[in-house]
Amino acid sequence: MEARSALLFLCLTKVYVGCDTNPLEDVVIDRYDIPRVCPREVQTGDFVRYHYNGTFLDGKKFDSSYDRGFPFIGQVGLGRLIAGMDRGIQGMCVNERRKVTVPPHLAYGSLGAGNVVPPDTILVFDLVLLDLWNTDDKVQTFTLRKAKDCQRTVVATDYVRYHYNGTLLDETPFDSSYRRNQTYDAYVMQGELIKGMDEGLVGMCVGELRTIIIPPFLAYGEQGYGTEVPPQASLVFSVLLVDLFNPKDGVTIDNQEVPKTCARKSVAGDFIRYHYNGTFQDGTPFDSSYQQNQTYNTYIGMGYVIPGMDKALQGVCIGEKRRITVPPQLAYGEKGTGDKIPGSAVLIFHIHVIDFHNPSDQVDIKVTYKPEECNLTTDANDLIKYRYNCSLLDGTLLYSSEHHDKPQETVLGANRVIEGLDLGLKSMCVGERREVTIPPHLGHGESGAHDVPGSAVLFFELELMELQKGVPEGYNFVWLKDSPEQIFLAMDMNSDNEVPLEEFSAFIKTQVSEGKGRLRPGQEPDTIINDMFANQDQNADGKIVAHELQVKVDAHDEL
Repeated sequence: MEARSALLFLCLTKVYVGCDTNPLEDVVIDRYDIPRVCPREVQTGDFVRYHYNGTFLDGKKFDSSYDRGFPFIGQVGLGRLIAGMDRGIQGMCVNERRKVTVPPHLAYGSLGAGNVVPPDTILVFDLVLLDLWNTDDKVQTFTLRKAKDCQRTVVATDYVRYHYNGTLLDETPFDSSYRRNQTYDAYVMQGELIKGMDEGLVGMCVGELRTIIIPPFLAYGEQGYGTEVPPQASLVFSVLLVDLFNPKDGVTIDNQEVPKTCARKSVAGDFIRYHYNGTFQDGTPFDSSYQQNQTYNTYIGMGYVIPGMDKALQGVCIGEKRRITVPPQLAYGEKGTGDKIPGSAVLIFHIHVIDFHNPSDQVDIKVTYKPEECNLTTDANDLIKYRYNCSLLDGTLLYSSEHHDKPQETVLGANRVIEGLDLGLKSMCVGERREVTIPPHLGHGESGAHDVPGSAVLFFELELMELQKGVPEGYNFVWLKDSPEQIFLAMDMNSDNEVPLEEFSAFIKTQVSEGKGRLRPGQEPDTIINDMFANQDQNADGKIVAHELQVKVDAHDEL
């Protein structure tokens, strides 16, 4: 049958001169199935690929491309087909079905074609056009969906990742990246793709959906490709560009929101807490700290995060928002990581810097108001009352004295508050207001506390309400002026050489009321005095005698 086909389509044929004796003077065309959309029609000089069944008028088949298992390929209008077929295929659309009836003088005439076609025979061809191209054709591209935000377009030497559905011109599918559930990845204009795809990808944006129509000579040509792509096949690709970068790319930083004030910018060695949303270039999310409901915490400039992020997190201000584009060579490279990041993926991070600090940072104190008269200031062991608001640096309120009926009370230096707050409350006078920033190593550390995240920098707004000067650690009472030379006699009010609790208590309270001495604040005076009396009443008989009274060398120390 191949030899017969060659006779039928590839040999030049003689035109029958005595056509006036034949009832058919010209080709008869029945277009019984016409596609709704016809981008182009067959013209002289075009190459065509089509299937056909050839029969006589009685329906007897004499040839068929279906029987051979592959369609016929030829050029139209240049005498390479029988004249009737040259005429009958003109104006045909891809996927159109026609019945072409050819009179003998436009087929094989009075000679016929060997034992296959008798002389003076009318031929009927039922054919469907599968493909159509011309040597002048170029790659055609049609944008079906534009990218929302096009930062850059594909150029030669770029590396791209894209999804595609591939069909022949008659819509027969031959391949799809979606079925494999992975993108096709390659360098552009570097010989890794067919020429037509190289040309079709140039100028695309990430997120763009484009149809690319490639003529055979810019695709797989005469050889085709395996069993999927036949020889001389035009290819149609529906391409969605997922990713794009160039090996020369560095980290790209877009400052989306920068605070009006910035006390300092982050540097290598800082410990930073930030929120982020991570997406690929096409907007597909792969990770988010917000979904985990916790910040990402790390040292920067020390190799704890991918190189691109390590670089991009330096030079930020607290509260700053950035869009960071990290090429794969500065992210997870050709292999990717886990099942979240594919190989050669460009990563987009939208970050919000919550806070950062350095292990060498100290408490930062800013006085926002100070009374004109400030003679008495806080120190260790003082009992103070203060108002406060405690927040994270992003403004999140954690605690406030406003949530309670009275101001907070504490004794400085007694380990009752975090170390940084203890330092921030020192040297204040009543009425003074401060803003105090406390690094985590002087706050609640890496573990955090109730409602306080780990490694969080804390911001306090403080106002000192009351101040009671304290006494040294381990003391209940100190002298503010010189003590009486004969303390026992001063205590023994009835001169009976015995000092019971009542006389001892009256004596101490008198010293306090006259400003000569001070009791340890924060407890009931009677409780403290009872403790002092018990310390002096060595035999615990309820009274102090002269030899029991212990007077310290320093006149300003406790009895």
